[in-house]
Amino acid sequence: MLQVSIIVPVYNEEESLAELHNWIQRVMDENAFSYEIIFVNDGSIDQSWSEILKLGALNPHVKGINFVRNYGKSAALDIGFGKAKGEVVITMDADMQDSPDEIPELYDMIVAGGYEIVSGWKKKRYDPITKTVPSKFFNWVTRVISGIKLHDFNCGLKAYKNRVVKNIHIYGEMHRYIPLIAKWNGFSNIGEKIVEHRPRKYGETKFGIERFLNGFLDLISVSFVNRYKKKPMHFFGFLGTVSFLTGFIITSWLIFEKIYGIYKGLRVRDITDQPLFFLALVALIIGVQLFLTGFLAEMMTSNNSRKADYNIDEEFNFKS
Repeated sequence: MLQVSIIVPVYNEEESLAELHNWIQRVMDENAFSYEIIFVNDGSIDQSWSEILKLGALNPHVKGINFVRNYGKSAALDIGFGKAKGEVVITMDADMQDSPDEIPELYDMIVAGGYEIVSGWKKKRYDPITKTVPSKFFNWVTRVISGIKLHDFNCGLKAYKNRVVKNIHIYGEMHRYIPLIAKWNGFSNIGEKIVEHRPRKYGETKFGIERFLNGFLDLISVSFVNRYKKKPMHFFGFLGTVSFLTGFIITSWLIFEKIYGIYKGLRVRDITDQPLFFLALVALIIGVQLFLTGFLAEMMTSNNSRKADYNIDEEFNFKS
């Protein structure tokens, strides 16, 4: 097995690829690592794939995957995780803001330190305040909800044991929650390392302010999916039970009230003339629907292969 696999998602980063590759290669050679660099071209519309092909022709350790369109960073990492053969898997961005000089220490923290995941922490950042302030708030909320004491969940520079990346599946925009997904899959030995955050040298950021709103929606989604993906009936069944019992109790009370009124010779309203009757009817119907949803979700879960399909246009240097 190789010592290090480095996965680099690429989206319109043609200017930085050669410099990043040379830097990574120098660090690998200086530390005598056996390694592979996996560039995943996520549907770039510039010459990124051509640059990756050139690097592959110069360095046999370079491997490339080219998506037919842009699927997102999570898709690029997911495919890279499936291909990685290194004992330690390093992820880093292609924009030169992550430093390859951090790799040896990240490797040691996994191999010698016993961590299953080590996440980078960009303590000193070269980003505008419109990005840093929302990021701090976002990370605080994620720490509270997840219980994982990391300062920077969204840092692209992370290290993993190979068995971690082989046993998690990410999709959509879930890459920022990999530590949370890993923890819920049994990999809870998670560490953190302060890493250098370098000013952007080429191009411009691909992320806007909308990513923070999407981030919170993703946090809700990943929390729900990971807690209930194997037992959806526990969620829908609980809500269905509460709704059904509420409707049943209200209906029983209305029937009892009418029978008691008739018995006592009191003037009573028709049950269908009372608003509570319709609320009870809605609660009963919703309860049954939630139960059915739970059963269907259980059936889908038991038959779901959990594999996402991404259309790959071309790849090179991968051997079966």
